[in-house]
Amino acid sequence: MFQRLFGRERHANRAITEALYAQIVAAARQTVFYSDWNVPDTPLGRFEMLSLHMYLIQHRLRGEGGAAAEIAQVLIDEFFLDVDHSLRELGISDVGVPKRMKKLAKMFYGRTAAYDEALRDDDGAALAVALARNVRPDAGEWPEASLLANYVSAATGNATAPAMIDSVG
Repeated sequence: MFQRLFGRERHANRAITEALYAQIVAAARQTVFYSDWNVPDTPLGRFEMLSLHMYLIQHRLRGEGGAAAEIAQVLIDEFFLDVDHSLRELGISDVGVPKRMKKLAKMFYGRTAAYDEALRDDDGAALAVALARNVRPDAGEWPEASLLANYVSAATGNATAPAMIDSVG
């Protein structure tokens, strides 16, 4: 009896996290990033935007207890499962996936630390530099980094600037 009750709750939570993750992916795939703001439309560029949007939801849920903390963890787990799946779709072998996953996880957490620091200091310029370094490492200068920094600041409530893109949903 208890299994059926808890099984339903787990199923409901799974449906919620899948819907949230779908919204995060949709936000990361907004056309404006790739067409207007010159984010590379490549696997790495898409990883960067998905990582950024995962960071935004994690930033929002940080410090919350209970169900929010559980959802935050499940979303991170879903994110890394999705990255693993994407690597396999790109043809990375079973032997190569763990090595790449370790590298991508290190990249993700390094980015979150840089974004956290810039937002904590309310330093839009530092945020733009961190975004440019991560999203467009190939470009000498990336003027659109300030647009993305404004977007991130608005999404986290750190800026008085209006949100640049309508929310997905």
